[in-house]
Amino acid sequence: MASEVAKVIQDDGDQSSSAGGLQRKLGLSAAIAISVGTTIGSGIFSSLGEVAAASGTALFVILAFLIGGLVNIPANLCYAELATAYPENGGQYIYFREAGSRPMAFLTGWISFWATDPPSISIMAIAITNYLAYFVGFSPLTMKFIAVALILVFMFMHLRSVEGGGKFQTYITAFKIIMFAVLIGVGFFYFSPGLMSATPAGPEVPVGILALVAGISATTWSFDGMASVCYMTGEIKNPKKTMPRALIISGVLITVLYVLLSVVVTGLLPMDVLATSSAPVSDAMAQIPGIGATAGSLTAIMAIIVIIGSLSSCIMFQPRMPYAMAKDGLFFKSFGKVHPSWGTPYISIIVQCAIAIVLVFASSLSDLLGYFTIVALLKNFLTFGTVFVLRRKKSGYNPMWRMPMGYVMAAIAMVVTGTLIASTFMWAPIPGIISAVIAVGTGLPAYYYWERKNRKSTV
Repeated sequence: MASEVAKVIQDDGDQSSSAGGLQRKLGLSAAIAISVGTTIGSGIFSSLGEVAAASGTALFVILAFLIGGLVNIPANLCYAELATAYPENGGQYIYFREAGSRPMAFLTGWISFWATDPPSISIMAIAITNYLAYFVGFSPLTMKFIAVALILVFMFMHLRSVEGGGKFQTYITAFKIIMFAVLIGVGFFYFSPGLMSATPAGPEVPVGILALVAGISATTWSFDGMASVCYMTGEIKNPKKTMPRALIISGVLITVLYVLLSVVVTGLLPMDVLATSSAPVSDAMAQIPGIGATAGSLTAIMAIIVIIGSLSSCIMFQPRMPYAMAKDGLFFKSFGKVHPSWGTPYISIIVQCAIAIVLVFASSLSDLLGYFTIVALLKNFLTFGTVFVLRRKKSGYNPMWRMPMGYVMAAIAMVVTGTLIASTFMWAPIPGIISAVIAVGTGLPAYYYWERKNRKSTV
């Protein structure tokens, strides 16, 4: 069915509609905004210090972000090919389904729905309130209610119109990029090349190739999220051209931004200060004449805008996976409903936000999300493997855009992700095992329950 949809889109000049009821209303700028807006979040405000501590020298910090961005390009190319082969909503769920593994497809959506998507919405809403508290002293309970209000505001915006949500996402993402560009431009006037020497951050910091590898690994989560636009391929105009362009441009843009930011920060802060800083962007801004004491306030404002973009993006794209599952009969049927006036999967959006609101009041939400890190990485690893399965064994696999050196790119993406899985498991083996057991132990019974329902309805 998916290959037939792709053929219709390729052959038919009408790009306005998509199978399943949702309309193709988002163009290239919105697709880039979803990808970039999801990726550039609060993490960059702390990851520079973490990368510096791992890398040891300014040169390795810069190279870590450069290489970290470049090794993520093959992953984006894989997603671009898969998205043009199956131009419908659902992302990884669709790719596993078409590769012939409905149980794995279901587990992907099951884990996303319960363990990663709503919790990420909650964490970002709470992060925004934490930065707002920099200006106004809120009580803990008041902060939680503000977080709930933020979720509700963006829920209603993305309920009412996918076009309106896309426009907001484009504007807020452009604004956050401009903010970083201004910071980088001003920082270049004041940074000191002398600070960017080969002097290690400390006497016990590793040096050499192992330090560089550690630095690259520390950048990984700063680049995570670029494939989020694949959840909404079914609502992207002309996916044959738009999806590859959006994913490639996003990868290059984010890499350039991070590399330039790392150059400026390492030229404003000594490595020993940067490696121990919990707020490296703020500390770097404080070195610029005329900013000084206002650096904390400016950083808080930047962080609020940056995280608002990520929160909006997640509420926009994440509900599309359970929507796709429901259309296949592998989730609650109501999740597959499209609002007759607004043209959005309103039940899926409302329920995900409702779960996120409940989780706002959870005390150890970030710890819970951390348990499923290794499962999320394994999901990405297997997604890249579907390229091999589909190219070699799947009849009717006709992507409208094929990545160059396809097998090589897929292999690179798998090696990079596999390395991260191994390092994450070595760092926290027990959480990895627990999360895998929970995911399979709850997901497989649920899958067979819905499959039995499907067989009965067919009979």
